Amino acid sequence: MKIIRWWGGVRSSSLIPPPSSFPRRGFTVTDLLVTLAGVALLAALVAIPMRRTRQQARLQQCVSNLQKVNRAVLSFAADHDQTLPGPRPGDGGELQWWYKEQVKSHAGLQGPSSTNDTVFACPDDRGYTDPVPFHRSARFDFGSYNFNGVLIPGAPNIAGWTLGAIAEPKRTLLTMEWTAHGPLSWHRSRTGRRNAPFYRDAESVVGFVDGRVALIPIYHDGHTAAYLRDPIPGYDYRYSGK
Repeated sequence: MKIIRWWGGVRSSSLIPPPSSFPRRGFTVTDLLVTLAGVALLAALVAIPMRRTRQQARLQQCVSNLQKVNRAVLSFAADHDQTLPGPRPGDGGELQWWYKEQVKSHAGLQGPSSTNDTVFACPDDRGYTDPVPFHRSARFDFGSYNFNGVLIPGAPNIAGWTLGAIAEPKRTLLTMEWTAHGPLSWHRSRTGRRNAPFYRDAESVVGFVDGRVALIPIYHDGHTAAYLRDPIPGYDYRYSGK
């Protein structure tokens, strides 16, 4: 016989168990995987803007440091009859790196160069042939930034020039990240963390003779290092003073 009972005013057959007697479904593996996927997606959505923020902060630090280095070179010139650094006996390496020994006091540094000279360090510096960044190597006088003073025969440069002799100070490079010599980029790299191959329009932070500092694309013809020639028309910089 079918027995009829009432629960909370609702007529029900005894053949149908009351609601409390239904088996409850547990948290399954599928539920766990869906939850984890959702958490991973949210983490990625948060991580991407955070990574971009960190990258922008490192770029701004490179710009700020090069502005100080650029001013130090110009301050050196002001104290030396408007003459830029040139080769001198006793420096430990190439002028493009060791200009630092001539100008560092104008950047507030005293004593032997070291890894503590953070004003000459770009946070994104990843070096080139050595396993450490340039600013951590004594071989490069603990600096990430070059002076436009490459003394290879035929290379355009302004080593030892007077400021008044430079025809276009708004376009002539004074200081730069090493990457402008390649060119490569430490900030918006098309090669990731790799230092090869060099490529056209790689962006580097550079300082000009007029004091301006900017992130600009550097010309590359496919085979010649960028610093060995002025760019073709259409690029707003040059290595040579004339």
